[in-house]
Amino acid sequence: MTVRPPNILLILADNLGWGELGCYGGGVLRGAPTPRIDALAEEGLTCLNFNVESDCVPTRSALMTGRHPIRTGAMQSVPAGLPQGLIPWEITIGELLQGAGYATACFGKWHLGDREGRLPKDRGFDEWYGIPRTSNEAMFTAAPGFDPTIVPMPYVMEGVKGAPARDLAVYDLEQRRLIDGELTRRTIDFMERQSGAGQPFFAYVPLTQLHFPTLPHPDFAGSTGAGDFADAMAEMDHRVGEMLDAIDRLGLREDTLVLFGSDNGPEFRRPWRGTAGPWRGTYHTAMEGGLRVPFILRWPGRIAPRRTTDVLHITDLYPTLAKAGGAMLPTDRPIDGIDQLGFLLGEQPKSARDGFPYYIKTELRAVKWRDWKMHLMWEVEPNEGPIKLETPYLFNLVKDPKEETDANMDEGWVRGPIRRLIESFQDSLKAHPPIPPGAPDAFVPGGKAGA
Repeated sequence: MTVRPPNILLILADNLGWGELGCYGGGVLRGAPTPRIDALAEEGLTCLNFNVESDCVPTRSALMTGRHPIRTGAMQSVPAGLPQGLIPWEITIGELLQGAGYATACFGKWHLGDREGRLPKDRGFDEWYGIPRTSNEAMFTAAPGFDPTIVPMPYVMEGVKGAPARDLAVYDLEQRRLIDGELTRRTIDFMERQSGAGQPFFAYVPLTQLHFPTLPHPDFAGSTGAGDFADAMAEMDHRVGEMLDAIDRLGLREDTLVLFGSDNGPEFRRPWRGTAGPWRGTYHTAMEGGLRVPFILRWPGRIAPRRTTDVLHITDLYPTLAKAGGAMLPTDRPIDGIDQLGFLLGEQPKSARDGFPYYIKTELRAVKWRDWKMHLMWEVEPNEGPIKLETPYLFNLVKDPKEETDANMDEGWVRGPIRRLIESFQDSLKAHPPIPPGAPDAFVPGGKAGA
């Protein structure tokens, strides 16, 4: 029997730690119940060991390309006006699905290129609304000494494939409060327009909450009584619920694969610091709290409701969504993601992945393999300065979620398969040299950059 490719709604929260949602042990304990996302978890597959990259840009790069960011050169946030993002040679999941007949849209934070040729509408999305970089820029325009003649003003933007993007409004603190409501409205409008169009849709919705400044929409200000952070989490839960309600209203529930997750672990800066629940650390570190995030999938009748502790990685979404959507993967480059569709559908008992290397920029900080993690460099809090370890630390994450007790003595056998994983990946980097950060549009790996 031929199964129609599903509609795909991929919602990506920003800086949402593992321990914030009710279904992950937070919710009301964090000052904000999350009933809509909790209900989504009850109806779908709740991943307890879903892993991402160190922060916003590298995770989004890995999601879009299925490749670790050390390969793509999109390894860190870059200030406005400097070269950034993915070169045109990279093929995004939007482009794959677009080529397979999907209508595609991106509503929200992009952070993979801020100029013509590198915006979402140029990278596989028929339409786009959102911000090209990040939310803390909303604080800049009100800051003493800000000089728009020196650095570009931050804008909320929109664009469609084949036409120049346009600025809609300065992205200031007022717009920061309003943007998730507007991008949700536009997502629903897109789904409504596509519901009777006879082709599947891919809606990529990278929310701006809970990134700092964590400010809720005025409708949610004071709603929890627990401050702006909790109010913003309540808003985020509500926005997810609005999109899910639209899917039901349009009669698309059975035909839509919904994915909800986070780009990285919680913020470390105060007063916006979040929680990773039982795990130690925040984003910008190799601690488990930085790389293990909430992730939920719902596809009624296809993905059975359950919970899994199997290892999954953000790069896996690229081949998995391509397979679900009937798209062909590129064969001229290494793809680090692994097709997990069989596991998600219950056709395979285990994840197809044992582990992965974890880089921060160009440094191999750690390797995760099954229940263990080996740290080659040690930095518990961002900006403490990583220490290169003469003898790497090894932690059993089941026994020791806080990564406090070195397991090298009794479980050191694990170093063998981990070292083989490292060697294999580093051999791949030698065979396929990474794209340098800031490479021009004409750059082609293995070739020469044009003028």
